[in-house]
Parts: sequence; C-alpha cells; structure tokens
Amino acid sequence: MSTLSVEELQAILEAAFPGNDVPHVEQVLGDTVLVRQPVTDRHGRPGGTLSGPTMMMLADTSAWMAILAQVGPVLLAVTTSLHIDFLRKPDVTDLMARATLLKLGRKLAVVDVSLFSLGHEELVAKAQVTYSLPSSAS
Repeated sequence: MSTLSVEELQAILEAAFPGNDVPHVEQVLGDTVLVRQPVTDRHGRPGGTLSGPTMMMLADTSAWMAILAQVGPVLLAVTTSLHIDFLRKPDVTDLMARATLLKLGRKLAVVDVSLFSLGHEELVAKAQVTYSLPSSAS
C-alpha cells in the first residue's frame, strides 16, 4: 500500500521544481505510478518526434515518484543509474510513464519504467532506474 497520494506527490514535484513544467501524477496504484508529461513543440526534435532528454526526464521523475509513493517524502533520494532503450518513434503528444517499483532496499531502490504516447498501447521506450536512498529513509 502506498504512503503518499497523487495530490501529495504532485505537491512535492511542484515544490521541488518551481516554475518548471513538471509532469502530472495521474495515478498511484500499489507499487505503480502513472505520470503524464504534457508535450509542446519545445519537447520535439527534427523529424517530428520527441527528444530523448524529454523521455529520460520523464523516466527519472516517474521512478522518483514511485519510490516516494512508498517511502514518503524522502527528497534526497538520488538517481544512481538510468538505462533506457528507445524502441520506436513517439508521437508528438503527451508522454505517459508507468513506473513500477521492483525492489525497495535499505540503500537502493530499483524501478521499471514503461513510456508510451498518450492514447497508444505500444511502448516508445523502456527504462530501468536505480535510486540511492539516504540513510534516514531506512
């Protein structure tokens, strides 16, 4: 069962990154969160696709949200590893991330992230993200 709600996670994102176009936490269900990144022309790249950095940002952010949903507002959890495979060209539309916590240890948390375009089922990218948790989180 999750510790933080959609509203609490969204408040953390907005406080941590004021003035930025932060993603929207759509759902928290057990060890999985669904996060949406609103996409504008500035998220695109030549060829009519989304930029890799946009996809990596959403993978990382959604992994952080999946962890915080379980452990509470441990804001000093930091990314130690992010591996991403770009699978197909995404539409230039809102990007969705489904982040599932695979392992929550005392020092590390591992999250699987599936990225897909809003309204589509097929994955555009797949990521695995590892976070280091501060000792106060254990």
